[in-house]
Amino acid sequence: MFNHIMVGATDIEASKKFYDATLGVLGAKPGYQHIGHNGVVRYMYFLDGGTFMITEPLDGNVATHGNGATIGFKAPDTETCDEWHKAGEENGGITCEDPPGVREAGGMKAYLAYLKDPSGNKICTMINLK
Repeated sequence: MFNHIMVGATDIEASKKFYDATLGVLGAKPGYQHIGHNGVVRYMYFLDGGTFMITEPLDGNVATHGNGATIGFKAPDTETCDEWHKAGEENGGITCEDPPGVREAGGMKAYLAYLKDPSGNKICTMINLK
C-alpha cells in the first residue's frame, strides 16, 4: 500500500544515529544520504520492499511531529522488539506509552515497544501474538 514514509528531523544527524541503531536491529543498513532540493539532507532506509526516510524540513523551520500519529515497524519476535527498544533508548530515543510488553484489546493480542525519536516522532515495533 505504501511506497515510503518520511518524517521530519530537527537534528538530522541525531536522528540518523537513532534510526541507524533501531532500524539496524530490524535488518536495515545505515541510512543512505540524499541531498535534496535547496541542500536539504535526507537519509533513506530500505527494508522489506519499503522505504523509510528522515528529512530536514524543506521550509527551513523546526520539524514537528504528528500528535496522535504512530509509525509501526514489523518485528519477527518479542526479543527483537526488546532489542529495538534498548537500541533506541541508547541512541537518543525516549520511552513512551507503557514499557515493552503484551497489549490486548478487542480480541487481539500483540507485543509492542514504543519510543519517541530525537525529534518527537512516535514509533513502535510490534508482533501479533493472536
